[in-house]
Amino acid sequence: MKTKLRVREVRLLERDVRLRMPFGFGVVTLTEATEAYVHARVELEGGGGSWGAAAEMLAPKWFDKDPTLSNAQNVEQLRLSLRLASAFYTEGRLARTPFHLFADTYHFQIAECGRRGLNPLVAGYGPALLDRAVLDAVCRVRGISFYDAVRANVPGIDPGHFLPEFAGFDTDAFLAALHPAREIHARHTVGLVDPITPADRREPVNDGLPETLEEVVDRYGHTYFKLKVAGDVNGDVARLAAIAAVLDRSREPYFVTLDGNEQYGSVKDVVTLWTAMTREPALRRLVDAVLFIEQPIARSSALLHDIAPLSAHRPVIIDESDADLDAFVEARAVGYRGVSSKTCKGLYKSIINAARCARWNAEAGRASYFMSGEDLTTQAGVAVQQDLALVSLLGLTHVERNGHHYVDGMAARPETEQRAFAAAHGDLYGATNGVVRLRIASGRLAIGSLGCAGFAAAAEPDWTSMREMPA
Repeated sequence: MKTKLRVREVRLLERDVRLRMPFGFGVVTLTEATEAYVHARVELEGGGGSWGAAAEMLAPKWFDKDPTLSNAQNVEQLRLSLRLASAFYTEGRLARTPFHLFADTYHFQIAECGRRGLNPLVAGYGPALLDRAVLDAVCRVRGISFYDAVRANVPGIDPGHFLPEFAGFDTDAFLAALHPAREIHARHTVGLVDPITPADRREPVNDGLPETLEEVVDRYGHTYFKLKVAGDVNGDVARLAAIAAVLDRSREPYFVTLDGNEQYGSVKDVVTLWTAMTREPALRRLVDAVLFIEQPIARSSALLHDIAPLSAHRPVIIDESDADLDAFVEARAVGYRGVSSKTCKGLYKSIINAARCARWNAEAGRASYFMSGEDLTTQAGVAVQQDLALVSLLGLTHVERNGHHYVDGMAARPETEQRAFAAAHGDLYGATNGVVRLRIASGRLAIGSLGCAGFAAAAEPDWTSMREMPA
């Protein structure tokens, strides 16, 4: 039964995150960041209400890579997106379903953010957190899981409401056919400054956790990897060869995705990289293992040119170019075959894009279009659990995970919070030396406990350990 509600109150909070080792991607290397939290109170039409939660990193230099903006200015952009979305979500007098709350405010959010100089990707950040917090609250009131809520279409998901392409599409049937798994492969990120072997370590962390790629493979047993490339063909090929020297030691098959983070200038430049990779004997096995290439071209031109010369070798997906609800349609028209799912871009955007893949594949009679699960350094607790639940429900079998590698689990969290999450989700977390961390075994995450009442979290963060988001 579809649920209508009003959002009565939204609290925006933060707490800082210090990385245990630097994370280099695109044009930035992070050593610290801030995690945003949304705590929203909803009232259901007909009675009943609850608080819901969502969390996400305020990551600089991903949503907006303007080099004239500082990291602090990037973070303030995301805060503004959250403030604007909060105002839109709480001002309505009419009760609406969670999805119609999103759909009815979508264009207003894009327009108001644009008026303030924020691009659509930044604009989508605020609603992305609000939507999860609202749905979490609804699930708690109803006493149902996120999985059951979506499959029964409790949020009232109806893309045909404002996307004509979905006219006649049976959304309810599509949602009802979704089935989450009890485990998922964690695709390990190899950042641009990550050490590959002990010889590469310049400033060892020495905290007992894996630092090098060698140590990561030995400890966690990953078979899926996401490799960052930096836009320099010779340098990228040399680094990939060093990575391949480690991965090729395994007798088991491994799988790789390449992430360009917009570092290449044109399709031709990326084809040059691919050609150089195929000509390097040390990369023979790694090249065969590449599943797809992620957003190698700057968003300013990524959708302006035919990607076919590259997609003829491997499927190419958009990530940063997935700025609004029309982006995947535009990308498909120039040869892209996939799009990323990231909770920071929006719960409903991921579901809509998954429905597009299903519809387009049915029309083509083959599985040509797909979604991938990518990460924005989601932290242990609410953030990583909601992301894992979403991609699992959409049928993805592997998802990029990097927050556990660059941050020491819940080490900075209050002990009571750590214990609560470990007790509620013992399959997903383990404790060593008093610190609760993600539990990865044979490269997989066990996620059966995410099917709890609420949006994938049976425990709550310690709200008293946070500060109010600056006004």
